[in-house]
Amino acid sequence: MPSQGRRVGVDVGSVRVGVAESDPDGILATPVTTLARDESPEHADLAALAALVRDRDATCVYVGLPLQLSGVSGESARQARAYAAELAALVAPVRVRLVDERLTSVASHRLLHDSGRAERTHRAVVDQVAAVLILESALEAERATGSQPGELVSTGGRKPRTKRRA
Repeated sequence: MPSQGRRVGVDVGSVRVGVAESDPDGILATPVTTLARDESPEHADLAALAALVRDRDATCVYVGLPLQLSGVSGESARQARAYAAELAALVAPVRVRLVDERLTSVASHRLLHDSGRAERTHRAVVDQVAAVLILESALEAERATGSQPGELVSTGGRKPRTKRRA
């Protein structure tokens, strides 16, 4: 059985990063925040996400891997892998795993629409909803298989970064 503890779900977009968390028993996934992507050398979004993982004593982070419908990796998947690798280096020894997230953005928009939320307001929360769906899927797979799903992201033997980059 997977270890107890909070898990964090992450939906990496080109503009925003949605974040969700589970309860310590891994039963319920709830939205946490949406971070603005920061492509500058400071990577403020990664630093904020790493702090969130530490503050919540997370035991695992599930990052959505946006594969194409055919299962092939495209540019978005490459970017998600790179983001997950950076995150893994920052939060080690907490494990970061990539999980298939095909169609979570579509499902997120549908859920928001069905809830009666105006479409013009979707942008503010759609990434959080996608992160919840990613995390719910991972938690369901944990319960079904007794192990953590997805592909473990290697830190490449790197130690966690403790100083800000110049």
